[in-house]
Amino acid sequence: MAKVCIMFGFFRRKRTPTLEAEWLVVGLGNPGAKYAATRHNVGYMALDELADQLKPVPGIKAHVQVRDGVAYARSTTYMNTTGEAVGPLAQALGVTPERIIVVHDELDLPAGKVRVKLGGNENGHNGLKSITEHLGTRDYLRVRMGIGRPPKGVAVPDWVLSPVEGDISAQVTLAAEAVQLIVSEGLGKAQNVIHAAR
Repeated sequence: MAKVCIMFGFFRRKRTPTLEAEWLVVGLGNPGAKYAATRHNVGYMALDELADQLKPVPGIKAHVQVRDGVAYARSTTYMNTTGEAVGPLAQALGVTPERIIVVHDELDLPAGKVRVKLGGNENGHNGLKSITEHLGTRDYLRVRMGIGRPPKGVAVPDWVLSPVEGDISAQVTLAAEAVQLIVSEGLGKAQNVIHAAR
């Protein structure tokens, strides 16, 4: 498969480093220390398992690391406008929606669970809504990290922006494994392995 490059250092005359990728993996969350440990940021946490040298991309609202043909990205926007990063980054890389993997929090799964799917509704998730709007399709891959529904009397925004409870390292690791399986062995294999996990 031909690779498309993003050029760094648009205004430099000397050698220009490039990004090349056949896959785009995006961990969803909100930037800043205030949100780092919240339920809404579990996608960021999983991305941190996969990439540790994210760098800014000129002209695109994201920090990115490319390794072995995969671009790992965090948007520098807030959750509700994540598409402003994902759309331009996917376009610049030439990565089509079926090779975009979005890792995100999921209210409709119990805390600790991880599920993998292609497409589907956004179920009220504003980050996914923004991505769908900017890609023009829902047909991208999702790694869904369960955070559960809020208890009675707690509003959804308050729930997703509150700190995670307990040790979620196993869930974070499982989500990262799901991404690696999709890239290396395909969606079906990833579903078989991840959905069988406890």
